[in-house]
Amino acid sequence: MLIVDIILGGLILGGMYALVAMGLTLQYGVARIMNLAYGEVLIAAAFASYLLFTTFALSPLVGMVLVLPAGFAASWLIYRVLLVPLVRRAKTRDALEVDSILATFGLLFVVQGIAFVLFGGQYYSYSYLSVPITIAGSTIAVNRLIAFGFAVALSLILYTLLMRTRTGTAIRAVAVDPTAASLAAIDVRKVAGLAFALGGAMCAAGGVLVSMFLTFNAAMGVVFTMKALIVVIMGGVGNLLGALVAGLLLGLVETVVARLVDPGLTLAATFMLFLTVLLVRPTGLFGRAGR
Repeated sequence: MLIVDIILGGLILGGMYALVAMGLTLQYGVARIMNLAYGEVLIAAAFASYLLFTTFALSPLVGMVLVLPAGFAASWLIYRVLLVPLVRRAKTRDALEVDSILATFGLLFVVQGIAFVLFGGQYYSYSYLSVPITIAGSTIAVNRLIAFGFAVALSLILYTLLMRTRTGTAIRAVAVDPTAASLAAIDVRKVAGLAFALGGAMCAAGGVLVSMFLTFNAAMGVVFTMKALIVVIMGGVGNLLGALVAGLLLGLVETVVARLVDPGLTLAATFMLFLTVLLVRPTGLFGRAGR
């Protein structure tokens, strides 16, 4: 059934967008770092999953136990080595945003260049649970359903962490007003570093899940960075629920256009939706004026 195909495909694609965008909204909303090298972390995680599967026959879901902490550690290291000096010298959050854009723009090409040297420009993929099953008359691969299930589970874990723990409360406080948070004895710089690393871990998880059913190469990080930025801005900067809704909406719109119009027009549909949301709600679907 076409309608079931579109809904299932849109939710799975949107779930991936939402998961990846949640990590970026943490990095930007809390640490105020606009990370243009964000997608490179995703591609690095996809290659790590590929190597673990093809070299050691390790399931990507098991490999996530290794890749996710590695993404957290690598992002924390990037924050401490590259971004903390920018945080120290920036006089305002606006100045930090500009500096971080320039720094991560350079980091993008460094990571991408290393990936090209190691893997070349060809596309990679591997077959993991690519078994078709039928749901309500629609045929879909098992690996896509598993990826969607993990994306939902990880999103719920992140949401619970932020809403139900003291650490999550501190992260939300820094996102709202870092000056007031420091008056409440919250170590703003430490919390910002934690949020940046947590965002990197979510991005790495997204890379592992995407590698299960999509082909990828060393140059695709920019595409995922662009999509994550669009979802973050559409949902409202720093708003996890907004990222979730915007991600699902974008996935559904792209799937509808790909199935009913022309697959070559999905990028145009993406930007059409993006511009429409910005015209109607300049602060995003769940954003607040004056952030």
